[in-house]
Amino acid sequence: MKEETWSLPGGSLSYRIKEEKGRRAASVTGLSGPVSSLTVPPRLGDCPVTEISRKAFLSRKTLREVVLPATLERAEDWAFAYCSRLERVVLPAREITFGRSVFLECGALREIAVKEMSDGLSGNPERWAVPELTAAAVVSFGAYYLLDPVHAGNREWLAKWDSCLLSYLHTQDQEGFAKQVLCGEEDYGSTDLEAYLKERRKSKVRLAFLRLLNPGGLKESVREELEKYLVSHTKGCLSEETWEVVLQEHGEERRYFELFTQLGCLTDVNFDGILTQIGEDCPEMKAYFLRIKQERIGYADFFEGLSLEL
Repeated sequence: MKEETWSLPGGSLSYRIKEEKGRRAASVTGLSGPVSSLTVPPRLGDCPVTEISRKAFLSRKTLREVVLPATLERAEDWAFAYCSRLERVVLPAREITFGRSVFLECGALREIAVKEMSDGLSGNPERWAVPELTAAAVVSFGAYYLLDPVHAGNREWLAKWDSCLLSYLHTQDQEGFAKQVLCGEEDYGSTDLEAYLKERRKSKVRLAFLRLLNPGGLKESVREELEKYLVSHTKGCLSEETWEVVLQEHGEERRYFELFTQLGCLTDVNFDGILTQIGEDCPEMKAYFLRIKQERIGYADFFEGLSLEL
């Protein structure tokens, strides 16, 4: 089949027209040029775009965002594999068949949104966090069966997501290290075991925070287990990834340091060490922790004259 091209700002899409089920349809086969944001059109060559072909966007390092058309029916094997800077994908709200490892090694992927939700048409609060949860299901769990634009966010889907999270939480931290050593630093970063274990624990902490901050459909037993994990890795524990993730990645996000405090991760024992580490980098978080300390001590005039307005 002859390959055609469609021009777009900064590059072009390649595609083929093929016959399927008695109709003509377009299959996107590739992308050229340093394109960072791409909206795939619903029609190419005067035919509906129904497919992203095998390896169509393989290793497109500049690609950060992709919006796929309402006509899409299939994304074939490794369609977006190794797009290492891809951060956001928007899918149409319809049944889509996904091939193997469509988003393999897309480590920067943070959102896989559904068009109806990205347009603000869904009023169900449980679906607000679905883009983040869906991306985590693919990137962290490899659970492609949760890549479901139609059912994502309903209670059954959330229960499956939580099952994946608990399974991940229960895996040994060293799992997968042998693969990293075999492949080497070029592909997977440091081959130092301690660094690997720390990053695994950070990954678990990030996912636990993500779910607790988006608690729709969350069972109490799951909540308790996630909270226990976070508390067991706060400042002053054998490993401190809960505190490190809050300080290094969410120091300016109030919802994170509020939850950190509510869970009991801020204690009288670790308070001074935490305050020292914050320094002057995150003034809002520091002020919040100081106020919590004031309330615990019971001083009405604690740090009198110091403005703690948030």
